[in-house]
Amino acid sequence: MSSGLVCPYCYLRFREKAIKFRCSGRPGPAQQACASRRDERLASRMGFAGLLPPAFEADGRRLSAVHPDCGAETNYRLCPECHSRLPVHFGKIDSRLIALVGAKESGKTVFMTVLLHELMNTVGVRFDAAVLGADDETRDSFRRRYEAPLYENRQLAAPTQRATAQASRRPLVFTFSVRSNGGLRTRQERTVLSFFDTAGEDLNTAESIEQNVRYLASADGIILLLDPLTMRGTRDQIDVDAPRPAEQGLDSPVNVLGRITELLQLALKVKPTKMIPTPIAVAFSKMDALRGGLVENGPLRRPTPNGDRFDTQDSAEVHDYVRALLDEWEGAAIDQTLRHNYARYRYFGLSALGAPPTADRRVATGVVQPYRVADPFLWLLSEFGAIPRTKPSKP
Repeated sequence: MSSGLVCPYCYLRFREKAIKFRCSGRPGPAQQACASRRDERLASRMGFAGLLPPAFEADGRRLSAVHPDCGAETNYRLCPECHSRLPVHFGKIDSRLIALVGAKESGKTVFMTVLLHELMNTVGVRFDAAVLGADDETRDSFRRRYEAPLYENRQLAAPTQRATAQASRRPLVFTFSVRSNGGLRTRQERTVLSFFDTAGEDLNTAESIEQNVRYLASADGIILLLDPLTMRGTRDQIDVDAPRPAEQGLDSPVNVLGRITELLQLALKVKPTKMIPTPIAVAFSKMDALRGGLVENGPLRRPTPNGDRFDTQDSAEVHDYVRALLDEWEGAAIDQTLRHNYARYRYFGLSALGAPPTADRRVATGVVQPYRVADPFLWLLSEFGAIPRTKPSKP
């Protein structure tokens, strides 16, 4: 694992040996401590202007180093590009980066919040897994800005500002750890979840999508969240009490998918005769608003599977059902785009809240009741071999 590492904060690639260190700030053998200062690299790349002990170069293949100025040992390992502190054991264990993108008003921020909450609770128990924030800012920001407002105040977050207005916004970085039984030994599988909370407008033009090129190109898997309520074929199927999307200013799901596809082809240098290798989970949100039009005993009206394995048969049935719905929704072009450009893709239908929110962006039922919100993430993990999966049924 000496090459090809990707920073989960700035998404630039580097070799393990290039990893830098930050002085601990503690006194060394001579009882002298290094003074804290502004890290200009961290300030320009990540917007952090606070005072920190100095960064220095050493052999990044090691888990610790001695700062030559003060003689104190440190285990604070840094990205050599942005100087963000890297997760524990970064570069020493297999890790995968999953990117989340979504069009304007697709509910991406709510989905991210509920997904992480479920991974920390119900799903974590189901798969004997642990989800931890990779840094203090992630832990504090997720709790204060996302989880507490939704789960305690029952209030949906305000729409995310455009990247041009928040150029220094830091991603939320988590590690998902699960035990993998392979052969004669058990090992820890760790997946890095790096959520760069882009605004929907950042996916509406080719120019603005390029601001996220490193995020998508560095990902081992992608979750693309689309709003089915913005499709022409669903307008007569939306439940009466559900808020309807604006008539103007929202791009169609197929246009968003098309721009992301072009971006990946350029970033990954995909040849004209080849398919995009990155697996993509195409998840349609807000299915609660279309519940009345779903088949009573169909895949999207039955309970989410239990058990400590990803249910491949159930997932395949959901995929086929959503693909059939695309014809009703006038979304056949979405399936055509995926079939002709992606080596691996899967459809999902979900609801982050369980019911449409109120007009003032509050949880209508008073309780967040997600439905199938973790399915896209679990499918990607099963594709990576990070979690076990059931064997597909024979035809």
